[in-house]
Amino acid sequence: MYVCEGKDSSTLTRFNKDLINHGGKPTMIRSISCDMSPAFINGISSEFPDAKITFDKFHVMKMMNEAVDEVRKQEQSTIKELKNSKYLWLKNEGNLSEKQKERFLALKNQKLKTVRAYNVRLSLQEFWDSKNRKEATQYLKKWYFWATHSRLTPITEAANTVKKHWDGILNYFDSKITNGILEGN
Repeated sequence: MYVCEGKDSSTLTRFNKDLINHGGKPTMIRSISCDMSPAFINGISSEFPDAKITFDKFHVMKMMNEAVDEVRKQEQSTIKELKNSKYLWLKNEGNLSEKQKERFLALKNQKLKTVRAYNVRLSLQEFWDSKNRKEATQYLKKWYFWATHSRLTPITEAANTVKKHWDGILNYFDSKITNGILEGN
């Protein structure tokens, strides 16, 4: 295992050199998990050209959570009940306290844009449970259509980011690798 500071492509250059210094061959690296940072993508492409990129599901879901929260922020300017409800939409319902669950259910039963955004997020979360790449591809196509037709700009933007990183997201179903150990999951 190699760990170093930094969030730019030079971290991949340093890893490549360290690997060689320890008798490894960069051409033997077949899969790398990372976030969707262009710097990491470029670094992997130049330093480990034989590696397939798997975009980390934690980071994909983080992006989706940020989109849901943006919808909530926009909507709370007219729906005061949404104020201070951020974590109700970012946690799974089973992880809410009884008090939070009560408030969540009251909000969830309203026709809110935030509820729609939350449901799109839940659907993307369920995507990771697909049995294989073929099933995941079909699921993601349907999810993408739903998200891009949600009429919620932050959700549409997140869906377009998913589309831009499509193959790397689906590579999870071949590699099964994540950054979980590094992210504390």
